[in-house]
Amino acid sequence: MHRITTLVACALLGLACSLSPVARSQPAAGTHHTLWSVKGKTNTVYLLGSVHFLRPSEQLPAAVDAAYKDAEQLVMEIDMDDLDPLAAQETTMELGMLPEDQTLESELGAGAYAKVARQAQDMGVDPQIINHFRPWLAALTLVQLQLLKQGLDPESGVEKRLTALAVSDGKKITGLETLQEQLGMLANLSRDQQREFLLYSVADAENAGREIDEMIAAWRAGDIKALGQILSREFNQFPDLYRPLTVDRNRRWAPHIEALLNEHDDYLVVVGALHLVGKNSVIELLEKDGYTVAQQ
Repeated sequence: MHRITTLVACALLGLACSLSPVARSQPAAGTHHTLWSVKGKTNTVYLLGSVHFLRPSEQLPAAVDAAYKDAEQLVMEIDMDDLDPLAAQETTMELGMLPEDQTLESELGAGAYAKVARQAQDMGVDPQIINHFRPWLAALTLVQLQLLKQGLDPESGVEKRLTALAVSDGKKITGLETLQEQLGMLANLSRDQQREFLLYSVADAENAGREIDEMIAAWRAGDIKALGQILSREFNQFPDLYRPLTVDRNRRWAPHIEALLNEHDDYLVVVGALHLVGKNSVIELLEKDGYTVAQQ
């Protein structure tokens, strides 16, 4: 079973950047959440495993609300409250558009492009629009449209909700990376990697809903073992995609998070859920550096 859609949805997009829904069932009393805490010298840093698309009716767990209220500052994958939509669109187009003398069809070949075009049509998009996209941007576009078709809303995602609260409450938000860096990771994938990314996204479209439901059920229950198993399958099937999008980022983020433990303010750090589980996760990296990380 192909799982590239789940990998993209949960590990990448925070801009976009991990597109994933939340199941409607609520966790049983006493269960854990994808939320951890680390004690610093004089403060607490909370680590929240996020999902970036939610249904508008979905309620965040009470533990997340409590961590938000306790934190004086928030840290996200990118600085959400200062994100300029027009600048973000310009950056996306700059990195995601093919040269004028090239098309997606010429990149993929007629047979492969026909599959992509059919998927675009199924999503209500004129294939000629994405025919000018680089494969990575075409893949993200189709994945996002698939999630929207399932009734999931990026405006209702964890980051957007917490950003709105933080702006209202006057809490500072900072980012672990810039949008340029985030999109640049995708744009710098090799031609073959981008092609694989797109074609597996299209091939997996029929399974996407079920696979994401499975993953979100684990997220909802705070089942880090199940989430870790999903991530392990991703790595085994797509190591060249997995490494730059998750492991390399985790290693860059960990020192920044450790530096927060020397501050006085309490922090809530919000990143895609699959960055916090499995081998070489942010949690594991912190533990290797001697920190005690407690799941909430």
